[in-house]
Amino acid sequence: MPPLALHDPSHNLPTLADCYQGALVLSTPPLIGGMPPAGAIKASRWRNPALLEQDLERYAARYPGGDKRAITSLWSKWHFSALTVPTLASHLLLNRDLPVELDDVHVIFNEEGCTKQLWLPHEGALLETQDSSERFAKLITQHWAPLIERLAAISGAAPRVFWSNAGGYLNYYVNALAEHPEVNQEALKAARVLLESRHIDGQRNPLFEPVRTYTPKDSDEVKQVRKLCCLRYLLDEFSVCSNCPLEGCDRVARKRAT
Repeated sequence: MPPLALHDPSHNLPTLADCYQGALVLSTPPLIGGMPPAGAIKASRWRNPALLEQDLERYAARYPGGDKRAITSLWSKWHFSALTVPTLASHLLLNRDLPVELDDVHVIFNEEGCTKQLWLPHEGALLETQDSSERFAKLITQHWAPLIERLAAISGAAPRVFWSNAGGYLNYYVNALAEHPEVNQEALKAARVLLESRHIDGQRNPLFEPVRTYTPKDSDEVKQVRKLCCLRYLLDEFSVCSNCPLEGCDRVARKRAT
């Protein structure tokens, strides 16, 4: 399917939903404006670790006795994916700053207790700055950072595991949207800075190189590997991901060593 022409004459102003074509066709756009739907919860409640743990229990019930670090990591991947897609689509295709702060977002769960869809109060304002930290502050410092701090605290997994999960989706969708004919090149450059800079504003960048590309010896095939494992192999239902840095290691030995 060819990418949607966002400057279609029939649209005076393109909307976020217009972006969900091509690489995003299988994703679910957030609901925008009006009243949050029945059953949606305020993401701001996750500032309270007890309430966050309560919301994780439904998903954890799928893996009785399972490793809490792995369960929480997998749950976070659902949420980070649902959050990253509209944020990047808005930035890279519309040059708009979605209100994705933890205090503005409502979350709709699927039957398994994972984030299925978001509700946002509006489509945000046009962006004027090209500074990476300023452009993505709502996503990184006002949503990911406080949530990751609490996910790490209640699960026992290191914060870098969750930053790696978030960065993996950031890396994937930046590359996917980079091929869109309507991509904003300045916004794309700012997004790549997040993935390629060891430090942002003088501080260590937790999103630096979440996925590394390499060519194995005696091969022309380009491969990608995550910098950190998402820990899903700790659950009996899963093995390692295709781009896991632990691929090829003995699974039982890894479990014993964890």
